Amino acid sequence: MVNNEWFKKVSSQAVKTNLIDSSLYKKNEIKCGLRNTDGTGVIVGFTKIGAVHGYKFKNNEKVPMPGQLYYRDLEINDIIKTLKGNKFEQTMYLLIFGNLPREEELYEFKRILAKYRQLPKGFTENMILKNPSGNVMNKLQRSILALYSNDRDPELMTIDNILRQSIQLIARFPTIISYGYQAKAHYFDHQSLRLHQPQDHLDTAENILYMIRDDNQYTKLEAEILDLLLLVHAEHGGGNNSAFATHVVSSSGTDTYSAISAAVGSLKGPKHGGANKCVQEMVDYIEKTLDDIDDKDELKTCLENILDRKCFDQTGLIYGMGHAVYTMSDPRAVILKEKAKVLSIEKGQLEKYQMYENIEKLTREIFKERKGEVFEICANVDLYSGFIYELLNIPNDLYTSIFATARVGSWCAHRIEQIISDKKIIRPAYLSIKNEIKE
Repeated sequence: MVNNEWFKKVSSQAVKTNLIDSSLYKKNEIKCGLRNTDGTGVIVGFTKIGAVHGYKFKNNEKVPMPGQLYYRDLEINDIIKTLKGNKFEQTMYLLIFGNLPREEELYEFKRILAKYRQLPKGFTENMILKNPSGNVMNKLQRSILALYSNDRDPELMTIDNILRQSIQLIARFPTIISYGYQAKAHYFDHQSLRLHQPQDHLDTAENILYMIRDDNQYTKLEAEILDLLLLVHAEHGGGNNSAFATHVVSSSGTDTYSAISAAVGSLKGPKHGGANKCVQEMVDYIEKTLDDIDDKDELKTCLENILDRKCFDQTGLIYGMGHAVYTMSDPRAVILKEKAKVLSIEKGQLEKYQMYENIEKLTREIFKERKGEVFEICANVDLYSGFIYELLNIPNDLYTSIFATARVGSWCAHRIEQIISDKKIIRPAYLSIKNEIKE
C-alpha cells in the first residue's frame, strides 16, 4: 500500500502546475462557468422544456424581478393550482410529452410506471446489497449504469426505445434510492435491513414513503407534501448544471444510461443538488453554536462569520441563499416556505421555522450592507426543502436522491430534445496558456 503522506507531499506540486492566474480570465474575455460578465448565462441553445426568469433588461441594464419558472408553457404556480390528485406523475408526462395528460393518458402512463417499478431479477441482491455505498447518490449513479446490462437494446437510438428507457428510469429511481438507503443504513449505520416491494396502486411519493419506512406507514398529508416537493424540483431549464450535463453527454451519441448517470453525478455536487444537505448541516451547526436561536444579533454575527470563512465549513457560502438566475425571489422557495410554515405549526416546530426565516432575512441584510442597497439576493429552493424533509422525518441521506428522482424526467426530456433538434456534438474551446493568451 502506498503511504498517503506521498500524496500529501506531491499535492503542492499538482496545485502549482494547474493553477491559472485569475486575472487572465478577464484579460482574455474568458466566460468562467459559461457566465457573461453581468452574471447572465451564455446562450448555447434552445429548449421547449422549461424556462427560468429572474431578471429583465432595461437600457442594457440587468433589472431584478420576482422569479418565474415554467414547465413547458405553464407557470409552476398555475400547474399546482390546476392539477388534482397526485401531481408528480402528471408533471412527468407534461415534461416528456409537452402537454398535461387527459384522464385516459394518465391512467395508461401510471399503469406503465407501476409495471416498471420492480428492479430486474437479482439486481437488488447483486448490485445494491453486495455493493453498498455510504452515499445514496453514489449508489444511484452506479445502479443506473448497471441497468445498461439488463436492457435488451441499451444502444438503440430510436425515440421509442429512448422513451421506454426514460420511463423505466422514472419508475425505478424511487426503488433504487429506497433500497440504496436501506442498504446504507444496514451496512454503514448498523440498523436492521428492511426491504419493501414497491406497490402498484401507490404513486411515486407514496411508494417512497412506503419503502423507506420500517412500518410502511405515512399520512395523506405527508404524501401530498412529498408529491409537491417532487413537482417543485422537477425542472429548471436547460442551463442548470445537471440538465446541461445531459445535453453535453447526449450530444456525443452515447446511450441513455451514460447520459443520465452523468446528470446524477452533477446533481450530487454541493454547489448543485447536494446543497440541500449542506443547508441542513449548516443549520445544525448554527443551532449548536448559538446560545439563543431567537437572538437575531447573535445569529447575524454567526452568518457573517460563515460568510467570512471563519467557521463552519470555511467555504464562505451561506447555503440556501443566492441563485445564478433568480434575484428577488425563487418561486420554488416561495412555494415551499409557505408549506414549511404550515407544517412546522402542525409539528410544533414553529420556532425552528422562524430561525430559517431569520437566516433568509439577515443574509439579505448582510449582503445589502456589504454590496449596497440595490443588491438583491434571495432564498433558493434548498433553504426550505431540507427543513420540510426534516419535518417529514425523511433521513438526510435521501435529500439529494429524492431531488434526483424528481428531476430524472426532465433530464430525459432534455436528452430527447438534444437528440432530435441539435445533432452537433457540444465542443467548446479552451485557450492554451502557453500559446494563445493575451499577457
